[in-house]
Amino acid sequence: MGTLYKIMSSQEWKNAVRRGVYEGSEVDRRDGFIHLSAAYQARGTAQRHFAHRQDLVLVAVNAVDLGESLKWEASRGGALFPHVYGTLPLTAVTGAVPLPLVNGTHEFPESIPQ
Repeated sequence: MGTLYKIMSSQEWKNAVRRGVYEGSEVDRRDGFIHLSAAYQARGTAQRHFAHRQDLVLVAVNAVDLGESLKWEASRGGALFPHVYGTLPLTAVTGAVPLPLVNGTHEFPESIPQ
């Protein structure tokens, strides 16, 4: 399954680190699951849901470590997206990097496909 990604504010990330678990954004909690993206979906997620937002963090998550809480479900345009039912344990996080906004576009690490 590989690596999945969560885009969140730096404050959400700081809170998760302090607590040792990520409980989801306001939207996640409203929807009843934590929204994640596969690598090939991450840029589209940033454009659609985080356009022009600064102070973001891209969190990498090991999908295997999520176990049965991870479900792939139809979402945007019928595409399957990864959703976590429950909380996201930080033990599943493999890294977190800033996601800067440069000239109106989020600058992703080179490892994330265009």
